[in-house]
Amino acid sequence: MNIGYFYAIVAYLLWGLFPIYWQPLEHIPATQLIGHRIAWSFVFMVAFLAAIRQTGRLRQLLTNRRVVLIYGFAGLLLAGNWLTYVWAVTHGHIVEASLGYFINPLLSVLLGLVVLKERLRRWQWAAIGLATAGVAYLTWTYGRLPWIALALAITFSLYGLVTKIAPLDAIDGLTLETGLLFLPAVAFLLWQEAQGQGAFGHAGALLNAMMIGTGAVTAVPLLFFGAGARRVPLSALGILQYLAPTLQFLLGVLAYHEPFTRTHWIGYSLVWLALAIFWVEGSSRAARQPAKAAT
Repeated sequence: MNIGYFYAIVAYLLWGLFPIYWQPLEHIPATQLIGHRIAWSFVFMVAFLAAIRQTGRLRQLLTNRRVVLIYGFAGLLLAGNWLTYVWAVTHGHIVEASLGYFINPLLSVLLGLVVLKERLRRWQWAAIGLATAGVAYLTWTYGRLPWIALALAITFSLYGLVTKIAPLDAIDGLTLETGLLFLPAVAFLLWQEAQGQGAFGHAGALLNAMMIGTGAVTAVPLLFFGAGARRVPLSALGILQYLAPTLQFLLGVLAYHEPFTRTHWIGYSLVWLALAIFWVEGSSRAARQPAKAAT
């Protein structure tokens, strides 16, 4: 298997378990949590670069105007996605957030076809068709425009495209993204503290530690994702992403007891069937290729 698939799977499994980390922080404003995610993620990445003795690379990156613009845009997409997701999880909308990450792969596939001129095989088209039908059914039965789901899908599919075509590797890219937003994030947190609304330092030792921990929790799956995105076709990356919302959905329903009806089962079953078809088709093709190479 292409090592990129392993990286992508690890990233999506970690993201699927995200609600477990964010739920205890539900009483802290989402905007402050995003400020901490950005600030501590940058600190984590600088420490990581220092550990591998590559901190000089960041100064070199900041001198390239094109690179700064690309990753500044990527950072804004990421911050918007984080803010929407954290607000959703801490306000009891885990299932709707999972719907957003079910829609996102469809947009990733569309971007791969239109922008990158990627091509799908017949069974991959069948999987996409089933997934589209499932997501359309879920959206229709939801009864209103799922703005949380759409915001998450749009911001992260665009971020995946930028990551795919960006000139830097995952480590440099994430460092630059968070570095460009670091000062605004710290300034916002200091302003909140000056207003007497800051949570850090006032929420107890455990929650303070968890706010610091958002750096590692955020950076590690993004590093895996960035490494996978550069090695896997965007259309395949989109299908693999169903792993994360499936786990989030299960947590929302089974662990946090959010409502889930029979109509939800229909839509989600179509999506899961699509994922199964994609995996079977991909595994069969991979198994045939070594045999052909040996003949």
